[in-house]
Formats: sequence, C-alpha cells, structure tokens
Amino acid sequence: MKVGLIGLGRMGEGMSRRMMKQGIEVYGYRRNVAKAQEAADNGYITAAADSLESLVQVVKRAESIYGEKSGETVYVKSPGIFQLVIPAELVEDTINELLPLLGDGDIIIDHGNSNFKDSRRRAERLEKLGIQYLDCGTSGGVYGLERGYCLMVGGASGAVSVCSPIFRALAPGITAAPRTDTFTRATSAEYGWLHCGGPGAGHFVKMVHNGVEYGIMQAYAEGFNILHHGNLGSKYVKEGDAEVAPMENPADYQYDIDTVEVAELWRRGSVVGSWLLDLTADVLRHDPKLDKFDGGVSDSGEGRWTLHSAVDLGVPTPVISAALFERFNSRRLGEYGNKILNGMRYMFGGHHVR
Repeated sequence: MKVGLIGLGRMGEGMSRRMMKQGIEVYGYRRNVAKAQEAADNGYITAAADSLESLVQVVKRAESIYGEKSGETVYVKSPGIFQLVIPAELVEDTINELLPLLGDGDIIIDHGNSNFKDSRRRAERLEKLGIQYLDCGTSGGVYGLERGYCLMVGGASGAVSVCSPIFRALAPGITAAPRTDTFTRATSAEYGWLHCGGPGAGHFVKMVHNGVEYGIMQAYAEGFNILHHGNLGSKYVKEGDAEVAPMENPADYQYDIDTVEVAELWRRGSVVGSWLLDLTADVLRHDPKLDKFDGGVSDSGEGRWTLHSAVDLGVPTPVISAALFERFNSRRLGEYGNKILNGMRYMFGGHHVR
C-alpha cells in the first residue's frame, strides 16, 4: 500500500514514520522541497516529491504483478490515497490544486482541524467528481509518533474500508488503555480509531473533543493559580480602602504551596491525573516560574465552533464557554471594556483606578 502525504511538519512526519513501520510506502510533499528531501534522507518517508504533480504520478503509478501460473505480468492500478496534514486554512486551496490531477476512485483524507461544515461541503462536491473525501480528526500532536494517534473518521464506508490499514497503522492499538469489557470482541475504537459516521462526522467529534480539552485545561490552570496565590495572606496589608473588598482573614491564606510538587503528587493515584497533567508537571519542573510564557493563550477555532454548535442545538456548555472567553481575556481583548468600567465607576462614585 502506498500513500501521498502532503504536509511534513512535526505531526505529518510522525504519522509517516508510524505508517512506514507497518509497511506502508509514504511519498511526501511540502512546499519547502529541501525539508521534504531531508525527511527522505532520514528515512522518515519513502521518497520526496518536488511538486503535487510528481506526488500524484508516483502514488498512482500502476504496480506490476507477475502471475506464476500464467507467466504474465499484470499491471494493477489502485485508488490514489492522499493525506492532508496541513492547517485548516490551507485545505481548500490544496484540494483545488489536487483536483485536476486526480481521477475516479481517488481518496483525500483531511487530518487537519477543519470545520465539520466545510468537510460536509467538500465531501459533497468531490463525490460528484468521483473522488472520495474522508474527514479524519487526529489527536496526538507531536507525541503521536510514540503514543499513536486517536483518529475520528467521517465519510463513506467504502473509502473508510480501503483506508483502514492506514488508520490501524496510525492508531495507538488496543494496549493503550485497559479494556472496559473483556468479554466481547474489541471494536476499532478500542484500537484507537473510529468511523464516526458520514461526511463531517469525524471533524464534528474532533471539534467537541477540542472543546472538552479547553475546559479541562482551564480547570487545571485555575486550580494551580489558586495554589500559586495561597500565600497572599502573609503579604496582606489592611488599608481600610473602600475600593477593594478586604480579605476576611489573612491568616487563612499563608500557605507557600510548591506547585511543582503538587503537580507530581496529583499524577499519582489522584482522580484528576491525566496526560495533560503529566505535561503540566513537565513544564513546571523545567520552568517553575513559567518565564517562557507570556500568558496569552491562542484559540485555533474548534472552541468557537463547539459553542456555535451548542447554540444551534440548544445544549448548555457553561464550562467550555468560560474556557473560551478566558482565552480571549488572556490576550487582553477585554482591556478596553475594563477601562470603560473604570470610567463609569470613577464618574458615578469617584472611585479610583486600581
């Protein structure tokens, strides 16, 4: 089996290496041709293509099969499979570049974080041209090479079946987590990949997955922030200032909590233990004061789309909503509004700015 992989960043390269370990030939392309060739030289891909045209040609080249009984060589042409591991904003243009090069039966797998509505539209458009489109929400990041990738797949069953060796090669495998039911036959989900439904379903599930991720990460951040400030009582000076509510009992908050050690502690036997906590502990161990970070947190779109869907469905999502809005606040996007509040309080009560 061979595939064309477009996008050889850290995640795409890791995916290629996992597939190659399972005997899949991976022909890679990225716009930085020198970097693609470097990946080939390192053995991370089978070979590098210097253009999309050459990538399609090598992937769709007919394979020769020698028949021992007939003594004849038969050339067999399989559908071309092309995996996109690129930012969501580049997917549309890349598909448009690929389309004139593809034919009936070829398959495109979008591993990026595309909006599921875009994925539904793309699948419908490509189906009319005889091309199959699979949306494959892919979680695992730069650690996927060792851990495997959690794959949430949407699209037609036939194309999913053709690509199942790819998904099996990328997924973590059944030993990644203890089985919850050892008396039944294992499903693909227990191996780390799932056909979630028709076009868009994979990216819909991945969107919600990332919304949940926002909430979990925010809860950790807020908890550690409380611990970090647990010693404010020892620094508290009662000013008799009407502008700020006084701390009721400063003696209650004179704990110098070592957040580095708490993170290590919670990793062991605690109900809040998780891989995200493992990563947090690693960050704190190597940078206890978090000097590498400025506190401005990006959002790549999935959190917003999750809220849009929640509104469409009438489903309450207070935690995910608060987590998303806090990311906006972290980038000081609320600063102007806060100054408006300052101004109103100053005008109606002479309250000073703190």
